Order: sequence, then C-alpha cells, then structure tokens
Amino acid sequence: MTVLDPDTDAQRVYETMKDGGVAVIPLDVAYAVFGMTAEAIQRIYTAKGRSFSKPNGTLANRDIFREVHDVDTRAREVVAAITEDYDLPLSIVGKHREGNAFTGALDPFCFERSTKSGTIDLLLNAGPLHRALTAISWQNGTPVMGSSANVSLGGSKFRLQDVEAPVLDAAAIKVDYGLCRYNNPMAISSTIIDVDSFEVHRFGVCYEQIRDILNRHFSIEIPPMPDRDLVRGAAVGEAQDA
Repeated sequence: MTVLDPDTDAQRVYETMKDGGVAVIPLDVAYAVFGMTAEAIQRIYTAKGRSFSKPNGTLANRDIFREVHDVDTRAREVVAAITEDYDLPLSIVGKHREGNAFTGALDPFCFERSTKSGTIDLLLNAGPLHRALTAISWQNGTPVMGSSANVSLGGSKFRLQDVEAPVLDAAAIKVDYGLCRYNNPMAISSTIIDVDSFEVHRFGVCYEQIRDILNRHFSIEIPPMPDRDLVRGAAVGEAQDA
C-alpha cells in the first residue's frame, strides 16, 4: 500500500501555484506556505500579517543552489556535507548570482520579496514533497517562494490542523502528511546559516549536528545552541519568523 505520493502531490501543487494559487505543504522541518506569482506572494504576506521587510525563502536542490548562489568551493562542500552526506535539512543564505536564468524570470515584486542586500535564502533537503517539488521547479525554471505556514509571531506548525485559519484560508491547495519529521516543543523550523560568513541567522532543527559537522570536517566554529527558552522566544518572534 502506498501511503504517500509526493510526486503526484508535487505536480498538483505546482499546477495550482502556476495558476496563481497559494499552497500549504508539509516539509520535514514544518508546514510552509508557498506561491509562484506576485499575487500569491501578496496573499501570503497579508494572511500571515508579515512585514514586507522580511524576505521569503526559495525551495532549492543542488542544481538550483549551484545556479543561484555565487559562493566559493568551500561553501559548496559544506552544503554538500550537511545536506547530502549527512542528509540534514538546511536553509542557506548566500550571495545571489546576478543574471542567472532561474531567478532572472521573476517579476520585480517577487524578486524584491525573495532577496535582501544582494543575498537569497535557499531551503535544501526538507523532505520527499520538497524534493519532488524542487525537481519540477528546476525543470520548468520557475522558483517557488514562501515561508513557514503560521501567522507572524505564531511559531512553526507541525500539523496541518494547527496552522492558523487566515493562512489556511489563503491557500488554494493544502497537503496533509501528518506530523512533521522534525517537530519540536520549541516551535523552530530549519537552521539558517550564511555560507559566506557562517553567521547563524536562525538556530533551528538539527543545529547541534550541523555545528558538529562544521567543526569536525571544516574547522568552522559556530556558537552552541542557546538556552531552550531563548530559542523558543526567538522562534515565535518576528525576527525569526521564517
């Protein structure tokens, strides 16, 4: 018996977003809300009550990462080690490669909402539906952009039924895979690291494993995970509302 069908679900989600719809989907790190058009991105910000100063993340795989991020060989090796060798999810901030074909097709509103100060945030290796959807996104040259499926200040949600009504109501399609793999009581989603400076933008899931990989294999030191209460406070604060 097939319990999940991420390839079919990804195609349904993609077609809905291509037609301008908003999608709420399960990732290993949390439920998330995505779109592909200016109208959809506007609806996401409105539904979440999210500040336009906070950029979206973009779904990515290795091909998208190589096309979109202008980073050095060491950064690419770090990302491969974490997301491929150790099979962990990771959001990476890096310099946006100007003139690349993948993000070059974005309209100005979507581009502005998904980049910041010449950088772009890419989410890699976040589960089976993420993998299937990023493959379609890459094949069609159409970026998928969004953020966590929660109202601003609400903290990450790990079951579809826990996503607040304004976000669910904005979605033309919703996919329910039950409890997310990396659900946690701190309501944190993916770890976000700048792969140029190795500044930690967010202490998220698998953080201590990622920290260990950086130290053991690359002699890169990043700070330890803060106190649990501080991490949870940041997770539900606007500064960490991915």
